[in-house]
Amino acid sequence: MEINISRDLFDHEAELAVANRKLFQKMGIIVLNLLAGPGAGKTSMIRSTAPLLKQPVAVIEGDPASSIDTDLLNSLGIPAVQINTEGGCHLEAPMVSKALDEFKLEPNTLLIIENVGNLICTAGFPLGESIRVVMVGVSEGDDKPYKYPDIFQGADAVILNKIDLQPYVDFNRERFQEGVRTLRPGLPIFEVSCRTGRGLSEWSQWLERTIISLLKEG
Repeated sequence: MEINISRDLFDHEAELAVANRKLFQKMGIIVLNLLAGPGAGKTSMIRSTAPLLKQPVAVIEGDPASSIDTDLLNSLGIPAVQINTEGGCHLEAPMVSKALDEFKLEPNTLLIIENVGNLICTAGFPLGESIRVVMVGVSEGDDKPYKYPDIFQGADAVILNKIDLQPYVDFNRERFQEGVRTLRPGLPIFEVSCRTGRGLSEWSQWLERTIISLLKEG
């Protein structure tokens, strides 16, 4: 028996993301989807960024298993809720909307979704976010924009993390930047180090301006 599928399977994901965005707007919150591979420093970036913002910050943590990062953030006074995908390589919109039931978020809150560490699957599953940021650690190599173009093409900004390690690893900053800007000319690239604090001010200022602009748009 032949089955004809006339509808893109990803259309449904897009519809769910639109529903999430409407929910976020109704709540008066701004949502940032943070995408990176394992070990890029997503949780460290959240820890370093939250104190620099005027807006309250809450976090949804996506991991295949455990609540290590969620427990850490909660211990630091950053409200966080865990989603375990039980082996799944990405979060999906319904997971996020369900996790919101565990929060009491104030209007103007920045909700950061720390997606599962993955540079492939996460690119194809929108969550309804208003800001999408891709992060790479210099220890991962300068070839990421060339190997994973989809995730960079959909980004609003790129963070190059662990820049303090650059002298000790084989990483060509110019090659990395050229790869990103070939895909998205003009895309902001922030070179930061959570260990030394380098670049965090510039990154947080850009993020705060973006949040304020989105809140004004309603």
